[in-house]
Amino acid sequence: MNEDGYFDERVAAMYDEDVADRSAPEIIDPTVAFLSALAGGGRALEFAIGTGRIALPLAARGVPVQGIELSKAMAAKLAAKPGGEAIDVTIGDIASTRVEGPFSLVYLVFNTIMNLTTQEAQVACFRNAAAHLEPGGCFVVEVGVPELRRLPPGETFHVFSGGANAWGIDEYDVVDQGLVSHHLEVVDGDLERFSVPFRYVWPAELDLMAQIAGMALRERWSGWAHEPFTSESRQHVSVWERPA
Repeated sequence: MNEDGYFDERVAAMYDEDVADRSAPEIIDPTVAFLSALAGGGRALEFAIGTGRIALPLAARGVPVQGIELSKAMAAKLAAKPGGEAIDVTIGDIASTRVEGPFSLVYLVFNTIMNLTTQEAQVACFRNAAAHLEPGGCFVVEVGVPELRRLPPGETFHVFSGGANAWGIDEYDVVDQGLVSHHLEVVDGDLERFSVPFRYVWPAELDLMAQIAGMALRERWSGWAHEPFTSESRQHVSVWERPA
């Protein structure tokens, strides 16, 4: 793994195309509306800002946005976009990198909390978020609910996507809460594989991390349009608040 983590220039070049379905108005509009309302006229800090899928439309809505991003390649892609030059991005790890605050909102979307592959790093991320928040400020995380119920007894692999030339397979380590997401694609007749490690995490565990960091759960939804979170929800958008 290089200094950009798993998001080097090759991945950054294709990233927007690969997540095009996540950039549709029906995804972006409720996300930005949700975050803008929480920002309440204050400043927002995006952990793992990437190529600006959320930051750019949020900034266009009038919310001052800054970002922290480990990958220089992803940050460069953001800076090259219209409006990207106005967003200040600090290169660093979301578990430890500090920028000048405070902020009324810190947010981390699209399962990225799982890119921190140890419990210690995830706890540190919550502490880092709390340290950037003003009193009454909120930390928002969007992440999937671990899908262990989809695994038959004794199995460790789950196919989450499949097609004629591309497949996605999640490999679980249920002892250490590990997850390796394998992406396989036939390119010019050759099979290419891109694998990324994660640490899956339960909602209750995230609540405890927030408590350790001095925050408390304010609300939890299954989506950005305030859909109720239930036992059948496959993801959640959770909001923790630093006490006023």
